[in-house]
Amino acid sequence: MVTIRRTPSELLIVATPNHSSSWQANKWLLVALSIPSLGIATGFAVLGAWPILPLAGLELGALGSALYLVNWNLQYRHVITLSAEAVQVEKGHYMPRQRWRLNREKAGLSIEQERHPWEGPVICLHDHHREVHVGDFLNRKERLELMELLRAELRVTGYAKCVLQRF
Repeated sequence: MVTIRRTPSELLIVATPNHSSSWQANKWLLVALSIPSLGIATGFAVLGAWPILPLAGLELGALGSALYLVNWNLQYRHVITLSAEAVQVEKGHYMPRQRWRLNREKAGLSIEQERHPWEGPVICLHDHHREVHVGDFLNRKERLELMELLRAELRVTGYAKCVLQRF
């Protein structure tokens, strides 16, 4: 999802992955699945099949861990701030973990066209010293939206292949 906030002095673009469910809803799902699972496991344990109880606990622990990991990955975001003097890119979960500051006059936009119709273009912000890929987790429609927002603000330096580096 791409959201923008424009003030007189800057443009703030926030790119986040799509959320199918919130962490609160995931916890309720885990509780709803735990009640019958642990109820059945307890019934079998009372009848003498006690090994089912720790296995049911492991199953619910694995499900809870998977739900948490997916929710954590969905909190990742790219925040692009365009001001008169700089282009700043911040990446991270919940708070910026990585930050790049590019000179606005020397900053450019490189776009690698998609290889398949369902893929989006690879979008790179760069200056003379570094290159930062943005929006790599977005779907095609959202990447095109981000590309148009950046194209309106920055000069496009080329449609060449960007060197894909993970920062």
